[in-house]
Amino acid sequence: MFNKDSILKKFKKEIRSGIYAYIVLNILEKEELHGYAIRKTFERLSSGKLVPSEGALYDLLKTLQKLGLIEGFWVEENGRLRKCYRITDLGKEILKELRYELKLLGEVIERLGVKG
Repeated sequence: MFNKDSILKKFKKEIRSGIYAYIVLNILEKEELHGYAIRKTFERLSSGKLVPSEGALYDLLKTLQKLGLIEGFWVEENGRLRKCYRITDLGKEILKELRYELKLLGEVIERLGVKG
């Protein structure tokens, strides 16, 4: 038998998984960044409430890279090599479609009268 906490954890994980990918694509559309800077941007945008773990973020970056939505490249920063990421043309196309999808979902949620 499932309990409330395990069910809530499952749903939150599923929702955040897709939303995190959407957020990363949006962040990288604005500028090329390394993983730590992407994580700090999440922290800033959510006032520290939605910050993926380093492991979760790097897994997501690897997945987005395998799908061809972002690409990684190396830069030297303060004498240190860092892997940075940028959105690809395919990533921009997918992001455009995701924006439309989220707009539709937002409209449905709004019509339900659901408040945050």
